[in-house]
Amino acid sequence: MSDSDAPEIDRTGDAPHPRDTRRLFGQDTAEAAFLEALNSDRLHHGWMITGPKGVGKATLAWRIARALISDPPGADDGGLFGAPPPRTSLDTDPEHPVIRRIAAGAEAGLVRLTRAWDDKTKRFKADITVDEVRKLKSRFALAPADGGWRVAIIDAADEMNTAAANALLKLLEEPPARTTLLLVTHQPSRLLTTIRSRCRLLRCALLGIDDMGRALAQAGMADADENPSLAVLAGGSVGRAVQMHEGDGAALYGALVSLLGTLPRLDRSRASKLAEAATGRGSGTQADMIFDMLDLALARLARRAVVGLEAEAVPGEAETFAKLAPNEVAARAWAARAQEIAGRARHGRAVNLDPGALILDTLGKLSEVAAKTAT
Repeated sequence: MSDSDAPEIDRTGDAPHPRDTRRLFGQDTAEAAFLEALNSDRLHHGWMITGPKGVGKATLAWRIARALISDPPGADDGGLFGAPPPRTSLDTDPEHPVIRRIAAGAEAGLVRLTRAWDDKTKRFKADITVDEVRKLKSRFALAPADGGWRVAIIDAADEMNTAAANALLKLLEEPPARTTLLLVTHQPSRLLTTIRSRCRLLRCALLGIDDMGRALAQAGMADADENPSLAVLAGGSVGRAVQMHEGDGAALYGALVSLLGTLPRLDRSRASKLAEAATGRGSGTQADMIFDMLDLALARLARRAVVGLEAEAVPGEAETFAKLAPNEVAARAWAARAQEIAGRARHGRAVNLDPGALILDTLGKLSEVAAKTAT
């Protein structure tokens, strides 16, 4: 498989890749913060773009990269006519030669670091390795011949192994001229403190309902508003909504909530049907979605008794959760056991245990908790 044929780890389902996503919704504050630094000639060499998965962090990084490379800071000093007006947007002209090269993956001034695809194992590598960072350093060792700007997007930076992180730290300590490093990170606490201290922070927030609708339409999901459960369960993450839409996550969530409603006397017949859906050839993605929805159901269950639910994701959810966790003590018990049970399930998936058996085992553990907490 050639590099051009390899899967892209930073692509979500059938939605456009972040480099091809023209508009960014819901992140005006983060974009304005970067523009302020750009316009004030205080452009830092390292930026850490944080926030939950699927809210547009990578899209923001690509918008910044396009803007910097196509219109480099300091390229127009105004000459006799004074300084150029401040930039008010990161929008770029899609017909600009640089933008065309970026879209084609042929722009020498842009480097993208992600977990590499292993064609032998047909999987992505477990982390971003030091070899990848060394390639980046080699690319940026010489000054750009045309005096332009260079950008590196590391996505996700919290997936670097220790050696890679230390190599990137040296690059941040001695940054190449006219270069910006953009670190996309879902879990900034996993990064070295010294890396965090050398980067400016851009926080991306969860999207509101209106921005979610516009972002999902841009992602090719114009019918998403016909499934209100999707917006509630996605929790402001467009990426999560896309994955759930393609994996029928809302329907699976409804089936799980209905099944939880039978606890503590688990409906074994329905549980077995759910487990069967996660077995067999090509069912790995379905199994992952079932476990994701189970994690989400347990999180919403534990939260309901403490702060309540802003909205029901599926009919009967509030009633089911009220039965299972009628008070704060029960909610704490669910929260504690949910972490343990979810951890067992993740370990089972990691060591390739039979997903159907793992689902039945997980539901059995939940029955034990329900027997002690349900009203």
